[in-house]
Amino acid sequence: MMQVVLTCWDGRRLQLPDPVRWSFRYGGDAPCDSCSVTCLWQPGGEDLLAEAVTLTAEEDGRRIFTGVVDECERGWDKTGSRLTVSGRSMAARLVDNEALGQQYQVATLEDILRDHVTPYGIQARVEVQLPSVPGFTVDTGSSEWQVLYDFCRYHGGITPRVDRQGQLVLAPWADGQTRVLGPEAAITALTLRDQRYGVLSEVLVRERGGESVQRVTDEDFLARGGQCRRVVTMPDKSGYQAMRYSGRYQLEQSRTELRRLELELPEAFCAWPGELVQVQGSQPVGRGLWRVAESVCALEETGRYTRLSLCPPDTAL
Repeated sequence: MMQVVLTCWDGRRLQLPDPVRWSFRYGGDAPCDSCSVTCLWQPGGEDLLAEAVTLTAEEDGRRIFTGVVDECERGWDKTGSRLTVSGRSMAARLVDNEALGQQYQVATLEDILRDHVTPYGIQARVEVQLPSVPGFTVDTGSSEWQVLYDFCRYHGGITPRVDRQGQLVLAPWADGQTRVLGPEAAITALTLRDQRYGVLSEVLVRERGGESVQRVTDEDFLARGGQCRRVVTMPDKSGYQAMRYSGRYQLEQSRTELRRLELELPEAFCAWPGELVQVQGSQPVGRGLWRVAESVCALEETGRYTRLSLCPPDTAL
């Protein structure tokens, strides 16, 4: 059974009635996971919904979501009374807040966490060593999330993520236990998509006003007939390493949609982003080892389901 609890700005807590419909989205292109929960509702007593700030959700005692409340909607029609709460993961606090433009002489991970993460009540679990970045610039108008993402992903090759407990995680995806979907697995829908459009084979990175040009290539895609080049212009005096980072980042981002397997299972919370899935279906399409890029879990009129978007295990998520 699912339990959803709202916490108000003054610490008061409100447990929602048993949900009759819900949807949780994890991973994907957006930095924030998201959720929507609908319950049967009868007005009465003090209305605390307008005071709700954060929400947590648990399924059979397991935490499946921690985030901020974006919207509470309640009312009734001829079908009855309903309450719907929607929200985003704790990453929303970094997405919604604009950073103060500045330049670090040498930026460290400790600097970034101190200035752009911990002020919003988010704790970090760090399992990697990230390099210091000379001349790291925070552009005016950037969100706090963009500052964190640029530092970690662009310079360190690690994509930051916020887990279901609301904690910032800086660690590579763990290749631990693999979920196996054998011939007997109840896969209700499956689509394998190969998309070459938009995938880059080569990136030229040059300094603005300078003559320095770095060429970064995707040798695998070139060998498979790929031919799509982009030219990226960097600020003056960016340096060799920063230019290489930029080129490699552009190539990795373009490859994320090169091959995707999308499938649906008639149960909820089957797999989480980053986990490995071995597909051994009765049909030859899509067999092999995949990594979860996105998971959508929902309860609707037709029942529970999980829709997974899978990518090759070496894809940089």
